Amino acid sequence: MAEPPRRPRTLNDARTEAEAAFKQVTKKVAEAPPKTTALPGVKQLVSLRIDQDVLEYFQEGGPGWQDRINAALRKAAGVR
Repeated sequence: MAEPPRRPRTLNDARTEAEAAFKQVTKKVAEAPPKTTALPGVKQLVSLRIDQDVLEYFQEGGPGWQDRINAALRKAAGVR
């Protein structure tokens, strides 16, 4: 069985092959973003949904309820 005749290479084929080879060699591996260190005493504003009964529990103690929630979250996270 005879092989079909090969078609001559065109400039387009060479360009496509060169682009594919270039992309393979220059492919960047996605790096994880650098971990930022938390500055002590710096707070960040976030929106958080908390069950009403949990919010009332922390607010019963009066002012400073946000700090108490923060302390509870720190304890749960095992931070300081």
